[in-house]
Amino acid sequence: MDKLNIAVAQFQPKDGDKEYNLSIIRKLAKKAKSKGADLISFHEMSITAYTFTKDLSLEEITGLAEEVPNGKSTQELIAISKDLKIPILAGLVEKSDHNIYNTFICVTSDGLVAKHRKIHPFISEHMSAGNEYCVFELLGWKCGILICYDNNVIENVRATSLLGAELIFAPHVTGCTPSAMPHRGFVADKYWQNREEDPVSLRMEFDGPKGRGWLMRWLPSRAYDNGVYYAFTNPIGYDGEQLKNGNSMIIDPYGEILSETRSFKNEITISKITKEKIELSGGWRYKNARKPELYGDIIGENNKSRTTPEWMK
Repeated sequence: MDKLNIAVAQFQPKDGDKEYNLSIIRKLAKKAKSKGADLISFHEMSITAYTFTKDLSLEEITGLAEEVPNGKSTQELIAISKDLKIPILAGLVEKSDHNIYNTFICVTSDGLVAKHRKIHPFISEHMSAGNEYCVFELLGWKCGILICYDNNVIENVRATSLLGAELIFAPHVTGCTPSAMPHRGFVADKYWQNREEDPVSLRMEFDGPKGRGWLMRWLPSRAYDNGVYYAFTNPIGYDGEQLKNGNSMIIDPYGEILSETRSFKNEITISKITKEKIELSGGWRYKNARKPELYGDIIGENNKSRTTPEWMK
């Protein structure tokens, strides 16, 4: 398919309540299908919720984790996909042997298509890091997955695009946390509680440097520099004790936002993507103009990876 209608979602999850979160995933996937979407993508650890896992013991997070694809949540996601006849991408906590991973999966009615283990996890000391990139075929498109912080390390995006990805799914739980950057920080609860009476104040918080303003500093650049489409997803409202700004969006290879969720509710947005844009984009030309003999050794130098964000220090 040279053209694809893709949907991205935002919703407010419940901590550890897989049944509830899967019910919202079903509801929003049904809505996407009814509006003509060919697939739908959800946010990081959308089946389990994310931020609360920072306080879980090894025993507790192991109890939350499941095998992929044999676990109950993956099988339920496959059942939803089969019922609704739409591919679904969503995140959960995976256990494999003695390791725990932050994992994002793609399923269709035929079963598991792909899974990516977060390369730069930090929310829990008990999580292991993934050690490979994920590029796969879906509906005639080459797709990649990079989870949250994975996208902040530009080499990950370049590598995924060089492996052939035309569309990168970027599930996040991000925004509205402290940083060394000026005017970053948490959003006060009063704005969320008063969102119906005073939506403007909350929107200003979410759209400013704490939320969308920060995203706009770098997110469109990932699509533009690599000549790929980006499907960015993020929860709305509370994930754990932290407010998140949503703003799930679809970005084209020119770095332009095709559509974006702008409400404070569980919602989706859909955009049509076309392959013809990719080879017309600057990023496509720049990749073909590379001279890796100049910098292969520099980029490949050993580095001790340090991931912990400012708000967790």
